[in-house]
Amino acid sequence: MEPTAPAPADAQADVLILGGGLVGNALAVALDVHGVTSIIVDPADPAVVLASEFDGRASAVSSTSYRMLTAIGVISRVADHGCPIRAIRATDGLAPGVLDFLTDPGDDALGVMIENWRLKTALFEAARDAAHVDQRMLTRATKVERGPHGVTATLSDGTTVRAQLLVGADGRPSPTREAAGIPVARWSYDHVAMITAFHHEVPHDNVAFEIFYPAGPFAILPMLDDADGHRSALVWTVESAEAPGMLKLSERAYLAEAEKRMGSVLGRIWGLSPRSSYPLGFHHAARITADRLALIGDAAHGIHPIAGQGVNLGFRDAAALVEVLVEGKRLGLDLGDPELMVRYQRWRGLDTFLVALATDSLTRIYGVPGKAASAIRRFGMSAIDRLPPIKNRLMAEARGESGKLPRLLNGERV
Repeated sequence: MEPTAPAPADAQADVLILGGGLVGNALAVALDVHGVTSIIVDPADPAVVLASEFDGRASAVSSTSYRMLTAIGVISRVADHGCPIRAIRATDGLAPGVLDFLTDPGDDALGVMIENWRLKTALFEAARDAAHVDQRMLTRATKVERGPHGVTATLSDGTTVRAQLLVGADGRPSPTREAAGIPVARWSYDHVAMITAFHHEVPHDNVAFEIFYPAGPFAILPMLDDADGHRSALVWTVESAEAPGMLKLSERAYLAEAEKRMGSVLGRIWGLSPRSSYPLGFHHAARITADRLALIGDAAHGIHPIAGQGVNLGFRDAAALVEVLVEGKRLGLDLGDPELMVRYQRWRGLDTFLVALATDSLTRIYGVPGKAASAIRRFGMSAIDRLPPIKNRLMAEARGESGKLPRLLNGERV
């Protein structure tokens, strides 16, 4: 007979995290290595999280996020599966005029492409194996009370858990944010991102290509080669009305359309991975804290993927919150102390707003159709390409190195 799993029990920890995705698990593991206890409550099925197959999705983990994941012991689980991005080449359609971002030999890569299922698995298993993390899957909070002396949550398995601080890491809809009555600015871009990967004839040489069309960016992101040859991921933005038809195309027709949009940059292409899509929108919480509450990741903000900063903004949230909480605990403070929440709000509120504003502006600028608009954009890109100070600033943004960095993003523990 197989041993039966122990019945769930009431528990108490320093932090209660609602949502165990990439960012929620990263927060729990980062807190664990600093001796801060946490409980993760997540409705997901572990069998689905740990499904060991590539579904076409991959994440561009910025160099600072990569340092953090290294510092908390996660990267060792996926180090052999990441493909460095050593350069980014941006163009306005296939017209002349290029903006190249190149890393110098010996410098950190701009980012590392990692298949989503591998990154999710690594973070899930790191949280599962952590000494100070109580991971409760297939479970949700049915009632949460935030009071002057702590947070109490009743879970769907009938247990009660308590903590000093509640963290909402429960995604874009975020029931935690909604229950707290935090207003959100949001709008739809009326665009859909189609996600897949493919094989190609010409090596990518660790270069990412960002080809801007009025409907949105057509991003080709380098991935590790496999037994079938050279490989890249594709994030193809189309207008919402076109998406259903595009997704119904045969593989041959889809590849033909993709090849038209990328020109001959990678030669012949073949072998699509599974295709998926999601609608593109913007949302930004008016504030990311409340009484004994902090929001991280998509619960706090959601941006256009034009700059590839979505999950990295969430990792930056986690790194900042860890530093605030660890330093607060060392001072003997309650982790729900209003002063700690004020510090986290100040640190992350402005940064996330500025990144969201920049990506929204880029989306609108490159969405203007017409030859005149394209000519102006190409002129601007060529000008920036000849101005090293501006290029270096943009490369720092791509790496996630702007502003005051939490220590974890420099690869240091707090």
